[in-house]
Amino acid sequence: MPVAASAIYFLNLRGDVLINRLYRDDVGGNMVDAFRMHIMQTKELGTCPVRQIGGCSFLYMRISNVYIVIVVSSNANVACAFKFVVEAVALFKSYFGGAFDEDAIRNNFVLIYELLDEIMDFGYPQNLSPEILKLYITQEGVRSPFSSKASDKPVPNATLQVTGAVGWRREGLMYKKNEVFLDIVESVNLLMSSKGSVLRCDVTGKILMKCFLSGMPDLKLGLNDKIGLEKEAQLKSRPTKSGKTIELDDVTFHQCVNLTRFNSEKTVSFVPPDGEFELMKYRITEGVNLPFRVLPTIKELGRTRMEINVKVKSVFGAKMFALGVVVKVPVPKQTAKTSFQTTSGKAKYNASIDSLVWKIRKFPGQTEATMSAEVELISTMGEKKSWNRPPIQMEFQVPMFTASGLRVRFLKVWEKSGYNTVEWVRYITRAGSYEIRC
Repeated sequence: MPVAASAIYFLNLRGDVLINRLYRDDVGGNMVDAFRMHIMQTKELGTCPVRQIGGCSFLYMRISNVYIVIVVSSNANVACAFKFVVEAVALFKSYFGGAFDEDAIRNNFVLIYELLDEIMDFGYPQNLSPEILKLYITQEGVRSPFSSKASDKPVPNATLQVTGAVGWRREGLMYKKNEVFLDIVESVNLLMSSKGSVLRCDVTGKILMKCFLSGMPDLKLGLNDKIGLEKEAQLKSRPTKSGKTIELDDVTFHQCVNLTRFNSEKTVSFVPPDGEFELMKYRITEGVNLPFRVLPTIKELGRTRMEINVKVKSVFGAKMFALGVVVKVPVPKQTAKTSFQTTSGKAKYNASIDSLVWKIRKFPGQTEATMSAEVELISTMGEKKSWNRPPIQMEFQVPMFTASGLRVRFLKVWEKSGYNTVEWVRYITRAGSYEIRC
């Protein structure tokens, strides 16, 4: 279902109209008065971003000190409308040098009107790619004094860029050194019971790339995921050289990925944008390799003393190491005094978060570290209040390790000039919500 916007308004915080554009004649020009009276003046702006007044719906979002309001008179796709607003703001920022506020709008209203006519036709969103629009809307906005002047300049053959399949990349790019940087970044989420059983566990990951390649290269990326090797396994009926395969869930690709080729060849093929971009993101729920195991023991000795022992084991490879390991052990609010013994790192009591904070700068693989603490509590009158024991939390980063087991089997670059490329591949796993009940 499309957006079918009847009008779009840009308002400041006082409700003054900075810019507006009517795309259909099914709403009156006084629609903004209804927005001011029934939404802004009633101070209900923060309650819900979608409001119905009469026969019209108002979809609004605040960016800096500007409200962007889309008015629709029919049933519309709300998610598509807000996606349009976000991408339109990113487009404006690319012209203005990174700033989008009331001053930027007042200084660039002519350019904004021109862009609004291009990115929406009769209320339907059109192409919002800055790379394409800058090919034929070459006017530069009034830029921030701190922004770079190195804007994308228009290149020849604009028609090919606008109508062709590779609208995210300019022709004629040249680099002295052709390099590709690929980072697999994963966040591991865990909730473990006090008895050591896993209650919830998953990994969210993304593949980030930086491409500094000349010409119009074609890249092919092979992974050890089950989706990519499913067809090969059926044909060969034997294990692959890359080891175990994994099953990726909820995979989302960048628009540059050739999905037809992916379905036929089971590899990720694409002509990359220039510079940095997110190639794909994914999630897995099975076969997660947990980088750490935490074994806590908490004893309450009477009304005013506690003994806490926490053992942390690293279960990744012995040649790897984790950085910035932080273990936060909750304690009661009436904690008065603490003393610690650690085999590695340093520990202290942080009263602002009611936790013992144990920090280890570098944690080698296949090792373990322990912290022992004695906690003295303030004696309280009356019955002892029960303590609900919040979970222990961990923070960490493990370079060259993936909790999902995802690995790059190959990364190949083809370009008609046949130049040599240098490929760099890195892995890192960090803690998302990593909690252990105690």
